[in-house]
Amino acid sequence: MAALKKYYKRGVVEAGCDEAGRGCLAGPVVAAAVILPAKFNHPLLNDSKQLSERQRDTLRPIIEAESLAWGVGVVSVEEIDAINILNASFLAMHRAVDQLSLRPELLLIDGNRFNAYANIEHACIIKGDALYRSIAAASILAKTHRDEIMHNLHQQFTVYGWNANRGYPTQAHRNSIREHGATPHHRMTFTLLPEQLTLPFES
Repeated sequence: MAALKKYYKRGVVEAGCDEAGRGCLAGPVVAAAVILPAKFNHPLLNDSKQLSERQRDTLRPIIEAESLAWGVGVVSVEEIDAINILNASFLAMHRAVDQLSLRPELLLIDGNRFNAYANIEHACIIKGDALYRSIAAASILAKTHRDEIMHNLHQQFTVYGWNANRGYPTQAHRNSIREHGATPHHRMTFTLLPEQLTLPFES
């Protein structure tokens, strides 16, 4: 595996940005923004999708402790249904940048599209979480913070298995929707089931 790059543009304060939960049927979309010190590195650091849950949980406190600044943004299911998931993902990143205690000069965005944030320059980088340290770090924070949210929601709605599927459209998750209906945490503008039934929430 090639080493992750330290920076996109030398001498500039860069914040890596990434989101988690875009393809889920339930739960919020969560994004993170991270500004790393130039010398930061860790042998486990990688795109969050390439790491185990244990590895991500190991890295989260290290990134939060050693970064120059980090922030997490959350966009609710209601907002996702109102503005669509693409705009919700951009909004989550904006909210994450809002939380940064240090103003970045450049945002490194994982993906190919972004809504410009204030007067900060940005660069969209396809598969950036596997290329740049700051984006990889953001991907880990976004994923772990969202997983924590879904684990907590699982305590209230155990039949959907959100502690395991995190709201993604697994067969088991869809079978639970068929059997028990949708909850207030399901994204009603998404295709919850292939047959597109309108399912009431059963309390």
